[in-house]
Amino acid sequence: MHKNHISYRWISILLACLTITGCFISRSTDTVQSGNRGPAGNRRPVTEPDVAIIIPGTKICQLVGEYDRERKQYTQNRTYSRYRLRNTDLGSPFRFGNRTYILFGDTQGAVGGDRDAIAYTTDTIPDHGLSLNFIHDSRGNYKPVTIPGIEQGAYDVPMAGVDVNGKMYVYATTGHTTTIGMGRSVIARSDDSGHTFHLLYTFSSLHFINVSVIKTEAVRWQLFPGNMRGKVLVFFGTGAYRRSDVYLACQPAKDIENPRAIRYFAGIGQNGNPRWCKNEQMSAPLFDQPEVGELSVTYNNYIDRWILLYNAGNPRGINMRTSQYPWGPWTQAQVIFNPWSDSGYCHFMHTSWQSEHCDSVMDPGRENDWGGEYGPYQYAYFAKGDSTSSKPGTTIYFNMSTWDPYTVVLMKAKLELK
Repeated sequence: MHKNHISYRWISILLACLTITGCFISRSTDTVQSGNRGPAGNRRPVTEPDVAIIIPGTKICQLVGEYDRERKQYTQNRTYSRYRLRNTDLGSPFRFGNRTYILFGDTQGAVGGDRDAIAYTTDTIPDHGLSLNFIHDSRGNYKPVTIPGIEQGAYDVPMAGVDVNGKMYVYATTGHTTTIGMGRSVIARSDDSGHTFHLLYTFSSLHFINVSVIKTEAVRWQLFPGNMRGKVLVFFGTGAYRRSDVYLACQPAKDIENPRAIRYFAGIGQNGNPRWCKNEQMSAPLFDQPEVGELSVTYNNYIDRWILLYNAGNPRGINMRTSQYPWGPWTQAQVIFNPWSDSGYCHFMHTSWQSEHCDSVMDPGRENDWGGEYGPYQYAYFAKGDSTSSKPGTTIYFNMSTWDPYTVVLMKAKLELK
């Protein structure tokens, strides 16, 4: 057979493989080879931490609820008196217009059914707390996020939001069962600043059920897929609830309503550049720690690092990793908040009375339950710092849930580039 025929034959086979796998050659990147599905072999090695935790996570205030039992004073927002909201968790913030909106999780109060509250603030300096305004109905009760067409009970929660061209988009989980913590994620759009929502499509049933989304400029990060220009949405996600590694995807912001525009990180090529794929099943984890659920990622301009926060059991506490690039390499995990050593337990997190009688901050009837730290959702726009010193530093702010009491506290931590 003529050698040109052989070449054409192998080109045809290669194109067929790329079509089947959904992967492609993008500008300045390697293609994913047929059969290379990403898992363990495509993880990037982690590196030593390059950011020091100068002051670990510290409570600023209790953000919701009526009364702070630790400090024995009413909360700033007195959410039960004002909105009949007794308890809630999570609290994922995002910027929309000149407001910071906050998406809360399963909420207890006048509405019932574990429906999820949404609030906003116009404050920009969080060091002494945030004044919240909850979206509410004509009676003054908090009005839950309602996405027609999906189940919205316990564990079905909104967990990220983004502003694209003046429209509000929210990502939410749904499909909770007795055996499945969170079944899938969906994206919905609001045309009236969070009062009503319209379901757009299922975002993921695999690796992006919990997500954190960041809007950035594609030109700043040269190795996104070659066809991406202008603003790009960067997604960090997890799959099986608190039993997942962390994954990466991207999508042109202008195509946010088109699921076919999403590209998934599928590992690092031999030239050290990221590889991208149309097929979510080809996704590769960013590092090895298959116990992540709730997570939050921001890019911090003061230290020029991506900052990832999430709750984990090993090491116990709120974990932090940093990276210069979304695709890594990411650093080894550091604990930015330990519930024992950082004044959580016996202070604003309840210690079961079966273990030690050192606090009275528990919810009524929950004396023998333990508190627990989770849902470390960062305020990207509130970070402050100094990038001009010999050791650039930053103060970051994030919400954190405590389980018992079932509430959300506003936290801060100080970091410094090594």
